[in-house]
Amino acid sequence: MSDRLIPVLLLSTSVLAGLTACSDNTTENTVKTSENAPKSQDVAAQMPIGINVAAMTPTVKPGDDFYTYANGEWMKTTMIPADRSSTGAFLVAFEATEKHKTSLIAELVKAQHAAGSDESRIADFYKAYTDTAAIDAAGMKPAEADIARYEAIASKQDLSAALGGNLRADVDPLNATDFYTENLFGIFVTQGLATPGEVLPYFLQGGLGLPEREYYLSADPKMVDIRTAYRAYIETLLKDAGVSDVAVRAERIFTLENKIAAAHASREDSEDFAKSSGVWSRADFDAKAPGIDWTAFLAAAQLVNQPKFAAYHATAITGLSALVASEPLEAWKDWLVFHHINSHADVLPSAIDNASFAFNGTKLSGTPEQRSRDKRALAALDQYLGDAVGHAYAEQYFPASAKAEVSAMVDNIVAAFGQRVEKLDWMDPSTKKEALAKVATMAVGVGYPDKWRNYDSYAVTATNAYANAINGEKVEYSHQLAKIGKPMDKGEWWMTPQVVNAVNLPVQNALNFPAGILQPPFFDAKADAAYNYGAIGAVIGHEISHSFDNNGAAFDSTGAMRNWWTPADFAQFAKQGDALAQQFDTYAPFPDLHLNGKLTLGENIADVAGLAAALDAYHASLNGKEAPVIEGFTGDQRFFIGFAQTWATKMRDEALRARVATDGHAPGMYRALTVRNLDAWYTAFDVKPGDKLYLAPEDRVKIW
Repeated sequence: MSDRLIPVLLLSTSVLAGLTACSDNTTENTVKTSENAPKSQDVAAQMPIGINVAAMTPTVKPGDDFYTYANGEWMKTTMIPADRSSTGAFLVAFEATEKHKTSLIAELVKAQHAAGSDESRIADFYKAYTDTAAIDAAGMKPAEADIARYEAIASKQDLSAALGGNLRADVDPLNATDFYTENLFGIFVTQGLATPGEVLPYFLQGGLGLPEREYYLSADPKMVDIRTAYRAYIETLLKDAGVSDVAVRAERIFTLENKIAAAHASREDSEDFAKSSGVWSRADFDAKAPGIDWTAFLAAAQLVNQPKFAAYHATAITGLSALVASEPLEAWKDWLVFHHINSHADVLPSAIDNASFAFNGTKLSGTPEQRSRDKRALAALDQYLGDAVGHAYAEQYFPASAKAEVSAMVDNIVAAFGQRVEKLDWMDPSTKKEALAKVATMAVGVGYPDKWRNYDSYAVTATNAYANAINGEKVEYSHQLAKIGKPMDKGEWWMTPQVVNAVNLPVQNALNFPAGILQPPFFDAKADAAYNYGAIGAVIGHEISHSFDNNGAAFDSTGAMRNWWTPADFAQFAKQGDALAQQFDTYAPFPDLHLNGKLTLGENIADVAGLAAALDAYHASLNGKEAPVIEGFTGDQRFFIGFAQTWATKMRDEALRARVATDGHAPGMYRALTVRNLDAWYTAFDVKPGDKLYLAPEDRVKIW
């Protein structure tokens, strides 16, 4: 588990659900009243305002720089922690959750547990992971058998079997926009994009040590500098692992990876579901992707009898397979050894772990210091025993009252979204009927799942952190493969309860809102409703809206990828999307780097539509009464400020550049500017022509 950029989902999707499904009457003109919604001016005035007034710079004109108006003092005074590449509202919630987990795990480690229990697994995993003296004393011995397997490869058939045996369920193109795996291919298992009702294994491209293909192909000087550092890092890691002839081997690995990168699909194409919906039969692999011995590969991958596959990166499968045939066997063996070490650096000796952080953490993300081992152990537990930790966390730290409060808000915002669809004057009745069916059948999970993961097959030891990681990967792979050929579980969660994030699941037509994000600064049960609707309400609206963004709109209410639009309706939808992409293209965090409006379009659509639905739901929650003024701020002002403050973000330059290059989510400071597209923001802050952020009414993007 190396220190690299991990996609966030909401919130960058990404990152992963629940008990309460939306009712079938979500389009009715009724909205539940939260228990904490203001009942009168006097009651509301006694409630915490929610927004952080001290974080603001009120002397800045909102219409000129709304982000600084809402977050200016915070930006001046906040320092990025030395062990982080960024900070913001998500880190605040994350650190609160981490504090709770630290206390929870400390109690489990001190106690005695029944053999084979989840409590025992958690305690033993933590003990092994934090025992760096034992890890250092063991040296490379725990990995010797795996490395020996690669060194023993003597033919392309052997190589194919090794590549297949390394296959893991470590990617997620639909829910997390996570395309990264160091194995040559990654597997993802759910209903196929083109096979409604049929759960398939998806094949995705992989095999790179750098975040994605542009790091290898771009002529930008900063990318060239990173490539030079990466080439040196390969050599360093091999040397620290005791490998011989490191210069020769590193050059072979680096050369091979550049060819792998050239075979990859682009990030933009990766996020285009229509281009990724192909289905291959077993025979198609031999016909369309010669080079790999697919019988040996699939047998080692436990997929030899699988008749059908989702070829998510079809062109890359062809290109990567050809490289297996054309590139020297020695290069592939070196590549396997390096990536095995690189992907398990955190459970190998300190020299390897430190070298990994120096490149992946500092060079790529600008983070000066490695996180402490105990905190990294918590993250590792979330990866390998996430549901076991989440079960204990939810029982102790997520009260039923919070679940009820947020569930009511979800119902309100779903209802508001349905009402917005009902009122669309540009949409044909047939398209509108399909859209409303999606709203009505959306399954929403709040806090935690109703079924917990069983880890009985996961063998964990208190003395071998490396073995725990390897075993955990294999258990997860088997867990995912077991779903193939069975009915899709619409209630399946793709996040653990303790994660600070949220997710839309397009083929399940479902949403997950984990307990980790249902706390300040996103949700405060004591705070004014305006703040909560602007903060967590916008998050809820965002995830609902993903069902209707440029990708989500391609799925119907059953999760099938099907065109349910009339040509005229889709043209109108696409026109608004193009306008929003152009809007974000104008934002430039550096003089030489603009945002990619097409790459971030799905997230930006979800922000615009979600914020509008959350505002409607807030207004409805007032039950016809005027919103109170609290500390000089109107209800709508508190709503919009609350939204902007949840996107307070400071990033190191390296991390910001990487985010713009690889992530489907715009950086937070630009997501806060979503407000420019809502008429109510102009009224709330008296924004007029001539103000820097002013958009003429006809230029404001209105989607859903």
